[in-house]
Amino acid sequence: MAELQEVNITEEKPLLPGQTPEAAKTHSVETPYGSVTFTVYGTPKPKRPAIFTYHDVGLNYKTCFKPLFDFGDMQEIIKNFVRVHVEAPGMEEGAPVFPLGYQYPSLDQLADMIPAILQYLNFSTIIGVGVGAGAYILSRFALTGLTSSISEMILEHLFSQEELSGDSELVQRYRDIIMHAPNLENIELFWNSYNNRRDLHFERRGDANLKCPVMLVVGDQAPYEDAVVECNSKLDPTKTSFLKMADSGGQPQLTQPGKLTEAFKYFVQGMGYMASSCMTRLSRSRTASLTSRASIDSGRSRTASQSSESGIVPSGSPGHTMEVSS
Repeated sequence: MAELQEVNITEEKPLLPGQTPEAAKTHSVETPYGSVTFTVYGTPKPKRPAIFTYHDVGLNYKTCFKPLFDFGDMQEIIKNFVRVHVEAPGMEEGAPVFPLGYQYPSLDQLADMIPAILQYLNFSTIIGVGVGAGAYILSRFALTGLTSSISEMILEHLFSQEELSGDSELVQRYRDIIMHAPNLENIELFWNSYNNRRDLHFERRGDANLKCPVMLVVGDQAPYEDAVVECNSKLDPTKTSFLKMADSGGQPQLTQPGKLTEAFKYFVQGMGYMASSCMTRLSRSRTASLTSRASIDSGRSRTASQSSESGIVPSGSPGHTMEVSS
């Protein structure tokens, strides 16, 4: 984060018999939409979410939530959770007046600030408590699926659930790269743009289609496998080759570069390049198999199975579907 400030404070509130003052820390982080301040009470509890509050218009976290969290019966609950009280920009006690002409963030942008808070605190899940405007902001946050940190959301985009559960060395390495990226704010902006993308509206028999040769590649365990299969169904089969890689997750270029290299070579040869190139290791391997199915307008198909020693998938045939396994 660009700027991080930490101030130790102790909230003044009536104490119950035998109750000791609860330490609190106030933090301020920079987000793509400006600075946001929040106060943390308690310490994170293993495998438990944080209670995360957002106040209403005209209030701050103390005037909105202090009576609730001071209530006697509430103490049994809050002792089991860390609490995060967010202040809308400029609503914290002692905040300076914004300069004339200052453009206040929209409620959607206020919701988009929340991932920066979670990233800073390294929290993956929360229990949201909002009132009025705060309830809207937390609802908007929940609608976008932001129940975990930006880094975790991106990892769920890059890798399958099986890969994440296995926590392989590859997943660990990329989790570390993303979580500690110095440009995480920029990554968040890119991520938001991706989530606001428009549909390409391909039509197999319409004008809205790609006119160039296309090779679609997806792992059979990829989180977006169904989306790629659907995309393939909308593209021109005479110009499209579809490759589904067995035992591969969301990043086949990282996990199976050899197989992808071979498939890319067939694709390039199908466009008339590298016709005299020799076969690579994958073609010579006795454990690899390739199946090519050529689509024709009549809806009939011809399937050719080749042993790994016998040569090349017929790259001149239109509309290939290749399934690569080891």
